[in-house]
Amino acid sequence: MIFIRCIIGIITIFFLASCSVPEQIPGKPWHHTTEGFRNPPGSPKKNDWLSRVPWLIGKPFNALFADQPKIPKDHVLKKAKVIEGIEGTSENNTVTWLGHMTAMLRIDGKVILTDPWFTDYATPLPPFGPKRYVAPALKLVELPKIDFVVISHNHYVHLDLTTIGSIPNKEEITAIVPLGIGGYFRDSGYGQVIELDWEETVTVGKIKYTALPVIHWSKRSVLYTNDTLWAGWAITGKSGVRVYFGGDAEYGQVYADVAKRHGGFDLSLLSIGAFLPRVVMRGSHCVPEECIRIGADLKARNHLAMAWGTVSLGDESNEEAIRRFYSGAKKLGIGDEHVWIMKIGETRVIPKG
Repeated sequence: MIFIRCIIGIITIFFLASCSVPEQIPGKPWHHTTEGFRNPPGSPKKNDWLSRVPWLIGKPFNALFADQPKIPKDHVLKKAKVIEGIEGTSENNTVTWLGHMTAMLRIDGKVILTDPWFTDYATPLPPFGPKRYVAPALKLVELPKIDFVVISHNHYVHLDLTTIGSIPNKEEITAIVPLGIGGYFRDSGYGQVIELDWEETVTVGKIKYTALPVIHWSKRSVLYTNDTLWAGWAITGKSGVRVYFGGDAEYGQVYADVAKRHGGFDLSLLSIGAFLPRVVMRGSHCVPEECIRIGADLKARNHLAMAWGTVSLGDESNEEAIRRFYSGAKKLGIGDEHVWIMKIGETRVIPKG
């Protein structure tokens, strides 16, 4: 019965998505439409739904029987090492990779958590769907006190409601989110919730956040697609340190255009996984060679590979993702020292250019 419901649900999703063509809302920016939001002009398009649906139907069930992916040697640090790395760099601007797109940034004394995901499944119907094969580097209660939570978009592995409801001291945390996502945090009791459109900026204390256009999409239910916005983030400390957090993204001209207004980062946090098969992932997720081009186009000096080595959302291996990320960097003339392949739980100081 669950199998039949899943098939019907997936087919319904694509049928509804193909029924109407969105139109721009008069007086609003180009990405605001009568059907929700859309990607910047000239963005790569997804392939038609008929070519994608066989893989999408099979993936949740294949995940139940798939072999565990090969985990790179020493991929995950022991808890004591994780804590040692955090405590030993407490006076610096740092990034700690906790798994997938969850990073802990410490900028000018403030602690920022990106796309926090601390549960086991990237699906609303566990055990159907991808299950993480590497636990978070630390439990939520083991993290330093969080000041900000930053969300890129509403997909389940990026906006995990169980996690955001479990973060301690929510009433003292500011949530920085794209348009349409704030309600989840208000309902959960966060102290301050700020929703931003692309190109909008807010400064809270010592930290400035600017929402930037990225090529992706949003969806959490059968009935709604692209009803909430997706965004990348320019995060700037009062000291001048700058971090780009991109969430999931496909490559396109938009990043070079954004760089003219907001470019120049000390570190880019880039999603490099879930890029195969291309018939499904094209228009949503970049191949690693082009993922690093996003960071390069935005004029970042260092590039952290994320969204790999935690959960299998695509058909590629961890080895292929890393190899192609390095290969793309080499073609762009980016030295290995600026390509950050970190262990889960590792902390690095963010060098200010």
